[in-house]
Amino acid sequence: MSPVGEGLGPGGDDAAALPTYEEAVSGVENGDYRPPEAPRASQERGGGESLLAEGEKRRKPPAAAAAAAGGEAALAAAEPPEGGWGWVVMLASMWCNGAVFGIQNSCGVLFKSMLAEFGDPHDTQLTFRTAWVSSLSMGMIFFCSPIVSIFTNIFGCRKVAVVGAAVAFIGLLSSSFVRTLGPLYFTYGILFGCGCSFAYQPSLVILGHYFKKRLGLVNGIVTAGSSLFTVALPFLLSVLIKSVGLYNTFRILCVFIAILFLAGFTYKPLVPTAKGSGEKGKKHFPPAKQIFNFSIFKSVSYRIWAFGIPAALFGYFIPYVHLLKHVKERIGDDVQDETLLLCLGLTSGAGRLIFGRIADYVPGAKKIYLQVISFFFIGLMSMMIPLCYSFGSLIAVCLFMGIFDGCFISIMAPIAFELVGAKDVSQAIGFLLGFMSIPMTVGPPVAGILRDYLGTYDVAFYLAGIPPIVGGAVLCFIPWVHEKEKAKERARPVNGETMEKMLKIENAAMLDSDEKNSKEFETVI
Repeated sequence: MSPVGEGLGPGGDDAAALPTYEEAVSGVENGDYRPPEAPRASQERGGGESLLAEGEKRRKPPAAAAAAAGGEAALAAAEPPEGGWGWVVMLASMWCNGAVFGIQNSCGVLFKSMLAEFGDPHDTQLTFRTAWVSSLSMGMIFFCSPIVSIFTNIFGCRKVAVVGAAVAFIGLLSSSFVRTLGPLYFTYGILFGCGCSFAYQPSLVILGHYFKKRLGLVNGIVTAGSSLFTVALPFLLSVLIKSVGLYNTFRILCVFIAILFLAGFTYKPLVPTAKGSGEKGKKHFPPAKQIFNFSIFKSVSYRIWAFGIPAALFGYFIPYVHLLKHVKERIGDDVQDETLLLCLGLTSGAGRLIFGRIADYVPGAKKIYLQVISFFFIGLMSMMIPLCYSFGSLIAVCLFMGIFDGCFISIMAPIAFELVGAKDVSQAIGFLLGFMSIPMTVGPPVAGILRDYLGTYDVAFYLAGIPPIVGGAVLCFIPWVHEKEKAKERARPVNGETMEKMLKIENAAMLDSDEKNSKEFETVI
């Protein structure tokens, strides 16, 4: 939402800038709001600063005011350069997205190889036990997200990304030396997954240091990296596994992570971290209340979203893990089943671009309806997989599923901005990704155990389509709930006045001030 009054009157820079509605509400919630004393007093204190900001300055002790002034000066000095070294950072972030999610999304190829490598004809739960390896790895990426957000705020993007890539490298290299399934749960599932999480999240945060006007374009290019790698890696992994085996394939993938380790050093920070922004360069940790910001759960609409999305994702990761094995059992070995992952990757990238652009024209929390549509079609396509008896029909299903998968992913951040505001969006997304780790981890093993007991994947794919449809139905209520919350905030009394009335009084005062300035200006002329 744009400011209520911007550049009113002929005074230009001398005219006081009014706060946005969200800023005023935030000030009331934190107890920071001060009714305007007089428009002229605000102008005499320095003109151009809002009355709310003046009240905040009067509340702060001298030390806190000095620290805040230092932080504001640092942020002002760190204006995004919109290019330069930022383009190198963009390429490094793109490699990170591609390496992390390219390997994760190609897990179906590795899954087939693990079944063959560790297969025991007498093991009735082989599919179930093997599915845990890939599920743990993907689940840990999301499970660690809230922790990674905190570490990134404290230590900065470069340190967190480099350490994460090093841990991922150790985990993947260790996986190449194990000869039983059990140790892979730790080396590939936990160690590699955690490392990927710590390397991935800073690659998105650092983009905001270098870009502002072009951030949408840069984000689109960076996230396209995962689609490009998802298209290419399944074929590469198939060739490598056939020629050098599973263990040497893990070692070759270590090269991708080694490049990711080097890419982390390009994340030169332009904004000071929370740990290093104290007075006179003193290192300090931010207060616990700032690190663990649970106030976002006061929003009912965010609570519905944060629990509705994970509920819809219990079947989301099942096709990535089990689809290639299902094709082998249903159609045979004479088809290039990796083509299905190629279709998912291509259309997912296209879906992110298309629906990301469409979301710009959908106002407010109504963007949720795009996610509802995407979940409905993802669920429907999952249920259609067992009905496909030809390879061509499976390709068509994967093409549609990829488009709506891209839709779901591309509008997560815009929805979070709408529900909690820009101030809390980082932790809002971090908490959401943490909740998402549970269904992402549990879904594929459950599908595996159904396959072990029933001898077919049909029931697993039918059941995988139910959570997205049910979860999407729950999300439908969010726009209505969000509007009710906004209406309550407008009507909330503060010192006997509603917020809406207080804003009207301040607007009238500012307009009256501008009118006086205009008359004085005309008199001088």
